[in-house]
Amino acid sequence: MRGIPLPSWLHVSAEVAAALSDGRAVVALESSLIAQGLPSPHNLETALAAEAAVRLSGAIPATVALVDGTAVVGSDPDLLERLAEPGTAIAKAAARDLGPLLAAGGLASTTVSATLRLAAMAGIRVMATGGIGGVHRGAAWSYDVSSDLEALAREPLAVVCSGAKSILDLPATMEVLETRGVPVVGYRTDRLPAFYSTDSNLPLTHRVDDPAQAARAVNLHLSLPGSGGLLLVQPPPAELAIPADELDLWISEAVAAAAAEPVSGGAVTPFILGRLAVASDGRTLRVNIGLIVANARLGGELAVAMASTLTD
Repeated sequence: MRGIPLPSWLHVSAEVAAALSDGRAVVALESSLIAQGLPSPHNLETALAAEAAVRLSGAIPATVALVDGTAVVGSDPDLLERLAEPGTAIAKAAARDLGPLLAAGGLASTTVSATLRLAAMAGIRVMATGGIGGVHRGAAWSYDVSSDLEALAREPLAVVCSGAKSILDLPATMEVLETRGVPVVGYRTDRLPAFYSTDSNLPLTHRVDDPAQAARAVNLHLSLPGSGGLLLVQPPPAELAIPADELDLWISEAVAAAAAEPVSGGAVTPFILGRLAVASDGRTLRVNIGLIVANARLGGELAVAMASTLTD
């Protein structure tokens, strides 16, 4: 871990702290997918499967959450179960919410932006998730842009994901990432994945084809003065992916329903994802689960390769 002492409110589990001290691979995982992103019992099952995938790759998982005024990096099974409990009042923490929610105590999950902030403080350099937030459709009048993009530009971590969520304005999201200096690197793909779909038709400038290539690109990027994060994107599992034209119809209907409710702020994404799961007869849920676990596995492989490269 970094030489700067950690604040008293930041708790890094003994397993994660030991791995970081020894220079071994660690992968940060967000917890909002447990508390808000997936229905029970899939939420806990997926969180445990993602942690298991990281371990099978040779890395240590570090699921991040807030509990009783403490930010935990490396949640134990009891905390994961609390986050997954149906009907429990659990706050959703983006990076901006960390101070107020820590002061208030209680239980909160962390989004990508909050997870990046806390993982960077702990000295972790790789995070895995399903998909990042980005520029929402209609942002020209709503100004609805996820804080994930700002966190990616600021925090020096590689984030393994399947692109931004399909419900977003993907071209606008890519423009913001370019403006903020965040490289988007395809893993065995030349086009940006579209979360539920394999191909958004948006070309990528950079591509790698194995963990060693990815590790070299990430290590060099993070070594550059002033660098923030890097996105390593891989398509969802091919056997689960949904054709883009079929998905676009469901998304349009779900976005219209959110506007009619109306739903706003952090409630928009969970609302739309829930509508998509119903419209697709559960297919989007299966894709979501599959890509979360696949990205956790790749995140572990990347972290192991990065650690090996630094010790060679």
